[in-house]
Amino acid sequence: MMLSFFLAMNKRLDTSFFRRDVLDVAPDLLGKFLVRKLSDGTIIRSIITETEAYRGEDDLACHASKGRTKRTEIMYHDGGYIYIYLIYGMYWMLNFVTASNEIPQAVLIRGIEHYNGPGKLTRALDINKSLHGLYLSDCENLWCEYNPIKFQIQKSKRVGIDYSGEIWKNKLWRFQIDLSNINRY
Repeated sequence: MMLSFFLAMNKRLDTSFFRRDVLDVAPDLLGKFLVRKLSDGTIIRSIITETEAYRGEDDLACHASKGRTKRTEIMYHDGGYIYIYLIYGMYWMLNFVTASNEIPQAVLIRGIEHYNGPGKLTRALDINKSLHGLYLSDCENLWCEYNPIKFQIQKSKRVGIDYSGEIWKNKLWRFQIDLSNINRY
């Protein structure tokens, strides 16, 4: 088990992983490793613990609900691109584009082990606009890796989207896992 764990840990998620519907990708990212290589060469590998799905122009909580804009252009690309934007003038949000060309979907990475909250994790990992538009499968500074451990997934409502209306704010498109009972190694 130990050898297979470490072999799987270094295998990047490929393009086919992200070229699926966001409602499949968002929960499937839970438990995978988010890997960040910092400018000094330090590599941080953390388990993804929370995601949210944003599903196209019909989803009034999704940026693409306002159509194709300079900000949302990346969402109209094939799955696997990094989508980063700034909120409140101070927090970078890390998203991964999913689905295929012209289908604007993305997964917001809301939490990793030790950092609950999308702004906290991007600060901890020094994630900013410089990664926007890069492709995960060949990015040298940020990528995702497989993890053979399976986790129990919990679903709940997305956070901070009351503006989107009753239907969209009540979708159970927020996904979480609890690492408190897991011994990683």
